[in-house]
Amino acid sequence: MKLEIARGLFLVGALGVAALALAVWEQPRTQVLSAVDGGGQCLLPRIAKTSVAAKPDHELLLFMFGMSQAMRPQS
Repeated sequence: MKLEIARGLFLVGALGVAALALAVWEQPRTQVLSAVDGGGQCLLPRIAKTSVAAKPDHELLLFMFGMSQAMRPQS
């Protein structure tokens, strides 16, 4: 394969990847937030599911303690 053809294919591939990344990149739109929509509370992110109630994990503190103990060098 000639070097010019390889360079051209690489350039087309790189531009295709860049175009695909630009197409799927999602940024929030600019908008004015008001407390009327949230009922005086903090607004939830778009990805948060409002229909499912959040349940606290009672073993999270124990898990975090165990992970911090495992990261410590053993002596």
